[in-house]
Amino acid sequence: MENKVYLFDTTLRDGQQTTGVNFSVSDKMIIINALDELGIDYVEGGWPGANPTDDQFFNREIPLANATLTAFGMTRRPSKSAANDPGLNSLINSKATSICIFGKSSLFQVK
Repeated sequence: MENKVYLFDTTLRDGQQTTGVNFSVSDKMIIINALDELGIDYVEGGWPGANPTDDQFFNREIPLANATLTAFGMTRRPSKSAANDPGLNSLINSKATSICIFGKSSLFQVK
C-alpha cells in the first residue's frame, strides 16, 4: 500500500497575519506560482470576502500545474441561513477549486 503525504500551505492567509506583512495581489501571484513550482498540493490563497485584496485575488483565473487553489472561510453566521450568508457565498463564488471551512466550537465564539 502506497501512502501519500499532501502538503497544505497557508502562507497567503495565515502568514499574512504576521505583524508588518500585507501581501498585494501581485505578491500573492508571485508566491502562489513559486509554491506551485515547488509541487505544493494545496495553497490556501486567503479568505474571499474578508478584504479587497483577497476579493481581487479570488476573482481571477490562476493557472496552476501542481497546486490546488484553496479558499478559506467559516461556517454560516448564527443569524443567517447558509443560502443568505455573505461569507459562504464569497467562498462559493470564488475561482478556488477547493475550500477549507472552519467552525467555531467555543460557545463564547459562537455567540
